[in-house]
Amino acid sequence: MTREDFMQQILPPAGFTIALFVFWELFCDLFSIPLTILPAPSDVFAALWQFKAPIISNSWVTLWTTLVGFALATIFGLLLGIAVGWHRSLYSAIYPILIGFNSIPKVAVVPVLILWFGLGEIPAVITAFLISFFPIVVNVATGLATTEPELEDVLRALGASKLDIMRKVGIPRSLPYFFGSLKVAITLAFVGAVVSETVGSNKGIGKLMLDAQAGFQVNIVFAGLLVLAFLGIVLYAGTAVIEKRFTGWAFRGQNR
Repeated sequence: MTREDFMQQILPPAGFTIALFVFWELFCDLFSIPLTILPAPSDVFAALWQFKAPIISNSWVTLWTTLVGFALATIFGLLLGIAVGWHRSLYSAIYPILIGFNSIPKVAVVPVLILWFGLGEIPAVITAFLISFFPIVVNVATGLATTEPELEDVLRALGASKLDIMRKVGIPRSLPYFFGSLKVAITLAFVGAVVSETVGSNKGIGKLMLDAQAGFQVNIVFAGLLVLAFLGIVLYAGTAVIEKRFTGWAFRGQNR
């Protein structure tokens, strides 16, 4: 990483984050906010260190369930998005069903999943999958469905088959849509996993935060929130790096 990249990409968010924590600490000290209402960052970081063993073990559970659900959503979302986006009739038939399915609050589905699969990691994996599946399908389908008809006509005139057009034009053209949806889906997958853990689970950050809330240990609750935020940022950044690796041509104009 060059010095210019560091100044543009690392320094501003790091500086803003530090300033936010300083303001948070001063606000709690100045107004003497009770620990049970809003713990200061110093209390939250102290809880992170004091309870590091349960936080780390539960974080691994949440991370694992999130990644499995996200991976399943990526695979099935990509396949269904290609099928829906490339066939206009299938697009018209399935798209309303997808919208209706996505309109169902996933927290209402969790009790059904617990009834079917019991307490544990499977409902969290499925919830992460369900909540992150829709944006992937929609973005891939949109990228394929918006291929210019004139371009398709020219390629057909040159002897390209429908499969050739999809492989060499449609799919590459939809990659920015696909990776854009992945950056949204990875954060939603965390939401799904934690929601499932808070409704019914015996492990995970969501369960840890629920138990801490019941014991009025608000500093542990905020510690769990910081861990979730950190994991989400890391996975989002990893997805962005992969996006630039495969769709660098889409960012060329922004790098000038």
